[in-house]
Amino acid sequence: MGYKLIACDMDETLLNDDHVICEKNIEFIKRAKEEYGVKFVPATGRGYNSIQTDLRILDLYDELGEYVLSFNGGALTENKANKLLQFKGLDFHKMKEIFEYGLTKDVCIHVYTKDKLYVYNLSDSEKLRIERQKFECTIMEENTVDFLENELIAKILYQNIDVPYLMSLEPDMKDIVYGYCSVSYSSNRYMEFNSLGVDKGQGLADLARILNIDIKDTIAVGDNYNDMAMLKVAGLSVAAGNAVEDVKKACDYTTSADNNEGVVAELIEKFIFKTSSI
Repeated sequence: MGYKLIACDMDETLLNDDHVICEKNIEFIKRAKEEYGVKFVPATGRGYNSIQTDLRILDLYDELGEYVLSFNGGALTENKANKLLQFKGLDFHKMKEIFEYGLTKDVCIHVYTKDKLYVYNLSDSEKLRIERQKFECTIMEENTVDFLENELIAKILYQNIDVPYLMSLEPDMKDIVYGYCSVSYSSNRYMEFNSLGVDKGQGLADLARILNIDIKDTIAVGDNYNDMAMLKVAGLSVAAGNAVEDVKKACDYTTSADNNEGVVAELIEKFIFKTSSI
């Protein structure tokens, strides 16, 4: 008995401020797998293609029986050849409507297809983040998404480092998104739009069902609003020490470590290894 799966947010949770996994996290994730049989599942708003380097570091790359939850639950993949187990995308016409609304606002826009990322109206802050994280993306020159009409759309998001500004857009967008989209916020800079009913919580529940794991035997860990759904459904919810206050209030446990100090190592030590200190 015991916890069998850890679903872990990537940015600002597993990854430090330099967007890499600290050595302590790497060591403890590998030990949890080797010594306790605990699966480690990245649960990210990004696409699965963007975290292949991190999977290599964790010895999870191209592995059978290892998984990624991506696009905020929009896709479930087995790591072996990135086999797509489930994809819940956003309707192209709804994405286009959200894109065109965003053209009238002070936002950088990301459009995720199943395999690629397209960015329009690149802001200085987002340019720096993309460079630091080495994102592969296409910078759009034209203010149209018509060329994506035949592509599978995963999600769309707005970027602005003024989160209250992003949140102020939601009431005005009710006719566009309510009843059609799940709206969430992440990384203290993104307003994300997935298809209605798509979130990390449903993604975790779906993966647990596929793997025949009781949801009570899962741990979820995160730092921001797009993690809330999986924190609510997991058997144990853990907030990173640097999480926003609403996430901390919703969780069973908050780590003393922040994302630069080994959030995942701390939770593994406490709840998997069950020793008193790291």
